[in-house]
Amino acid sequence: MNERTDKRMLLPLLGIQKPIIQAPMAGVSTPALAAAVSNAGGLGSLGVGAMNAAGARKVIKETRALTDKPFNINVFCHRPAQADEALDRQWLNWLAPYFEKYGAAPPTSLSEIYKSFVADPAMLDVFLEEKPAIVSFHFGLPSADVIAELRRAGIKLLASATNLDEAAQVAEAGVDAIVAQGIEAGGHRGTFEPDASEDGLGVFALTSLLVRECQLPVIAAGGIMDGAGIAAALALGAQAAQLGTAFVACPETSIDEGYHCAILAGAARRTTFTTAISGRVARSMVNRFTTLGSDARAPKPPAYPIAYDAGKALHAAAKATGEYGYGAQWAGQAAALARSLPAGELVAQLERELKESIGQLQRFAG
Repeated sequence: MNERTDKRMLLPLLGIQKPIIQAPMAGVSTPALAAAVSNAGGLGSLGVGAMNAAGARKVIKETRALTDKPFNINVFCHRPAQADEALDRQWLNWLAPYFEKYGAAPPTSLSEIYKSFVADPAMLDVFLEEKPAIVSFHFGLPSADVIAELRRAGIKLLASATNLDEAAQVAEAGVDAIVAQGIEAGGHRGTFEPDASEDGLGVFALTSLLVRECQLPVIAAGGIMDGAGIAAALALGAQAAQLGTAFVACPETSIDEGYHCAILAGAARRTTFTTAISGRVARSMVNRFTTLGSDARAPKPPAYPIAYDAGKALHAAAKATGEYGYGAQWAGQAAALARSLPAGELVAQLERELKESIGQLQRFAG
C-alpha cells in the first residue's frame, strides 16, 4: 500500500475547508455547480468523461472564471469498447417498436460516442496544459506513465474503488486518496472489471474496510444525502464524503424537467440497477427505460458506451413528445431525500446538519 499521504491531511491536500465533495456526475454537473460548491468551501467536481478534449478545456476555463478555489475533473478509464455489429443490430431491433411509438426510427448503426481516458492522449494534454488542481478516475486507472505525468504537473489524484482489490490497485498506482463507492451510489458502478462478480459492499462496510486496510485517505460515497450521513462516514474514519444525488436537484445542474420532477417526486423512492441505458451497470430511478431493460425477452445490450448511442437517441425521440421516462435518471438509494436548493445553500445546510449530528453524538457519549 502507498504510504506517501497522511490520512489526517486530506482537506489541506485538496485545498478545501469542509469534508463535502460534490460527485462529478457527467451530463449533470456544470461549471456553475462545481464553482458554487468550491466557493462554499467544499470540493466541486466536473465530469468530462463524455466530452472530447476541447469540451473539457472549455468547462475548465468556464469554472475558473467562476471560482479561484480548487475543483475536481473526473474522467472514465474503462476498457475501450469492442464493436459487435450483430449484437448492435439485435439491440436496435429490440428498441425499434419503442422508437416507432414516438414517431422516430432507430439509428442505422451505433458508435462509441466518447473515448476512454486511457485512449485519449488529447485529454491528457489538456490536463497537463490547464493543470486542474485535482483529477479523478472512474472505472479503473490510466497507465503508470500517465499518472506520473499528472503528478509531475502538480495535480492531485483521486480514484474510485468498490472493493479491497480495486483499492489495493489504486494505492499501488500512486493516487492520493480513494473514493469508496458503495452499492447505494447512483449512476455507474466504478468497478474495474464490469463482468466480474460483485462484492456489493455498502458504503459504510467498504469505508470501514478501506480505513483499516489502506494507508490512503478514504472518501465515502454512496447514498449519503445529509449531514447525518456525512457524520456517520467520518465516524468510521472517512476524511470526507462525496455526494452526488444530493446535488442533482440543484438549479445549477443541467438536468431536464423530467429528471428534476422525478427526483423530487415519488419516483425517487425506487431505484434499480440497469445496463439497458448505457451498456454498463448503473443505478437509476425506476423508469420506462429500466423497465424495458428488465424485460425477460430483452437481448444483451451492446458494450458501454456503444449502447448509450441508442439510449440517448431513444430518450431524444420520447422527450420530443413530452415523455421523459427514457432518460438516464441516475439516482442513489436515498434519492427521496433530495432537496432543490442552490448548491452553495445546500453545502451550508449540510455543514449545519453535520455539526448538529456531531453534537448529538458527543452528548450521547457524554
